[in-house]
Amino acid sequence: MRGALDLDGVTVAFRLADGGIYTAVEGATLSVADGEFVAIVGPTGCGKSTLLNVAAGLQPPAAGVVRKAGVPLTALNRDAGYLFQADALFPWKTALDNVAIGLETAGVSRRQARERAQAWLTRVGLGAFGNRYPHMLSGGQRKRVGLAQVLIRDPKILLMDEPFGPLDAQTRQIMGNLLLELWSTDRKAVLFVTHDLDEAIALADRVVIMSAGPASRIIGDWPVTLPRPRDIAEVKVEPAFRALHRDIWQVLKGEVLKGYAQTGGG
Repeated sequence: MRGALDLDGVTVAFRLADGGIYTAVEGATLSVADGEFVAIVGPTGCGKSTLLNVAAGLQPPAAGVVRKAGVPLTALNRDAGYLFQADALFPWKTALDNVAIGLETAGVSRRQARERAQAWLTRVGLGAFGNRYPHMLSGGQRKRVGLAQVLIRDPKILLMDEPFGPLDAQTRQIMGNLLLELWSTDRKAVLFVTHDLDEAIALADRVVIMSAGPASRIIGDWPVTLPRPRDIAEVKVEPAFRALHRDIWQVLKGEVLKGYAQTGGG
């Protein structure tokens, strides 16, 4: 069945300085349906972010095919919005202008872009912060601006690379609940990379596990049947959550230890 995003036998390889080839990901097959929230978890360096870059059209695969809505992807994925771990805000622009710029570059008038940006800032709880520059905002507030910056363009697919990684535990939980609230309104297809298994289960419809690299593979795909809507703090104490966590961790633990040994604990 055609998904919003399909990776079919994707292999990603890089040429090294000495002329050798490093295979980061090998034979990855993954489908994300319309409206589905899929989380990818795996050891450090296993190629999770590489798969996102392939899905975004930023990195061509060495083998295999990427499709969006059934059509092979041969350039940038214009249907996708990408939220990185690092802030992608312009430091010389206000929060309002940072959110509006994506529309302005697409040809929307400045007045309309700013009106829509203000509405999005209000949706993410920052309606009164539009005139502040990024250095005047907390880490969580900058992430809210980043979410608004991506979602204002109404992408069909949302790619998220450890977006809440730098935040403290309490702020991560708040941001996770905000993401679920925004996602529930129009159910975009989401591919979400995280190191945090708790976060993956609490957010997603499916949790996909990648093996330690090199030549990382997809080695597990678990459905998350916990009912929605979810509150991240509350769902984590549910017996079904803990049971699923144990099942996935039995597979993931060995890969994490392999990855730890390969990187020397770094």
